[in-house]
Amino acid sequence: MTRPTSPLSKRATALSPPNLTPRLPTRPRYAWEFKPRFRRRAFGWQSQPAIQRIKQAVSEIKQVARTDSVLAAEGAVSLLERLSPALEPVDSSSGAIGSAVNNAIIALVPLIASVAVDDATREKWLVRLWNALEADGIPYIELLGESWGDLCASKERASQWADRLLEPTRLALSADRTLHGFFHGTTACLSALYRAERYDLIVELLPASALSFYREWAVKAFHAMGRTDDAIRYAELCNAGIRARQTRR
Repeated sequence: MTRPTSPLSKRATALSPPNLTPRLPTRPRYAWEFKPRFRRRAFGWQSQPAIQRIKQAVSEIKQVARTDSVLAAEGAVSLLERLSPALEPVDSSSGAIGSAVNNAIIALVPLIASVAVDDATREKWLVRLWNALEADGIPYIELLGESWGDLCASKERASQWADRLLEPTRLALSADRTLHGFFHGTTACLSALYRAERYDLIVELLPASALSFYREWAVKAFHAMGRTDDAIRYAELCNAGIRARQTRR
């Protein structure tokens, strides 16, 4: 049996206002000018056209950053992950293209690191940049590893990334010649440890025999802990090791 509708219900329905909730306009997708210019192997062997395109791309991203910092950071990630594949055929012997890429990294990293985004977006960017680092065969974007801690944007996330990269980094930096070797994530791990303020572990990982551009992280860690004398002694040990190796040659 159907329940009869009461007069009050009918009146309430009649008086209910229509749904006046405004529909928010869909945000138009921004069409980056640089993207089609940085397809895989887009450039020939000459470096100047590529250098010019890199400068134009960075300028475009900086221009967008004036009004939309999140969109600019997304554009920066997109450019960084496209650089190495696009530049594969370019003659890098003069160092000019390498300098142009490094300048782009220096300009773009702060845009990515400083913008406020949710954890999922930040992690997605980091994964994309990590994949680009892994595929960086030349390499062109290895400088990105030095800023990995900044890109993580927090001590907690930096510590998580450091843990992911720790074991292969430990092997790569081992004083045991049967174990150590190259790992493309070593600098990124050290940078993440530094951002996470895990200074003792940096010092533990870096023997005086480590390569010079890694040893700088130990010196920075000593200074961050206020152990200036230890930093000086560590540097002296490193220099002594270099002299010993030169003498053996």
